[in-house]
Amino acid sequence: MAAQGVTSVLAVVLVIGAFVSIPTVQSIGVCYGVKGNNLPPRSEVVQLYKSKGINGMRIYYPDKEALNALRNSGIALILDVGGFDTVSYLAASSSNAAAWVRDNVRPYYPAVNIRYIAVGNEVEGGATNSILPAIRNVNSALASSGLGAIKASTAVKFDVISNSYPPSAGVFRDAYMKDIARYLASTGAPLLANVYPYFAYRGNPRDISLNYATFRPGTTVRDPNNGLTYTNLFDAMVDAVYAALEKAGAGNVKVVVSESGWPSAGGFGASVDNARAYNQGLIDHVGRGTPKRPGPLEAYIFAMFNENQKNGDPTEKNFGLSYPNKSPVYPIRFYYV
Repeated sequence: MAAQGVTSVLAVVLVIGAFVSIPTVQSIGVCYGVKGNNLPPRSEVVQLYKSKGINGMRIYYPDKEALNALRNSGIALILDVGGFDTVSYLAASSSNAAAWVRDNVRPYYPAVNIRYIAVGNEVEGGATNSILPAIRNVNSALASSGLGAIKASTAVKFDVISNSYPPSAGVFRDAYMKDIARYLASTGAPLLANVYPYFAYRGNPRDISLNYATFRPGTTVRDPNNGLTYTNLFDAMVDAVYAALEKAGAGNVKVVVSESGWPSAGGFGASVDNARAYNQGLIDHVGRGTPKRPGPLEAYIFAMFNENQKNGDPTEKNFGLSYPNKSPVYPIRFYYV
């Protein structure tokens, strides 16, 4: 993955079996969820990433089989600590965090290229009070183990933002997010944000056009407060997060989009054509960044596979780029250096 500010590098495109050299920047990863009873072995999944030129992965708990398979792969990793209970455990004491780092990070790094540790994913309710203490404890444990290059953060749902239209009006809904943002500013860690134009479109198709939500041409929206113009909803949502960070006094914190995607079946607006348009559009777009923050933006598509044991809305089972047999749900190309 390219860090912000990295210029074009020579890359190769894999598209339906054909390789073509073009200039690009690698800033796309893919989330690897395992809520399915028919998914391939972890070692085959890592090889699938490599064969498609995907240089970033997110896993949702310290999956030892996946971590071992990632050794010496070069794939950059977002490693989630696990569920809400783990966040509370890490917040409870520095010794808990030290034990967690000892067991789940030190045995793998640097052979596994762990970039970020996500201390909680879309934490809600009273558990939000544990996020910042847990991040602090994990950071201390990383530093004392000589692993300070790994950045600890948390992954948030977009609804932590209120007043997201126009983007410049974005502000954090709750005080705890302002405290987290300021702490991340002090450590140099990014804010991990799950950004889904699909859900915004599904919730308001009257005011949000499908083309605007899926990177297709046809809609331009101007922010009256700063004059910036937007041709897609993804940029508008990410810039609302940046606006909220600025208002919290954390304007130097970068955003890493830790999840984004579009379902291919199971509900309103969920189709193969729309999913392909959105995800290919995202891959093609992130190297340019957003109107407010030009330059490569790091983003992770959700997800590698359709997962037949996901709960909730039927769309949840259909966000995959691939079927469990590793065949693509639709043609899509990735870049690799």
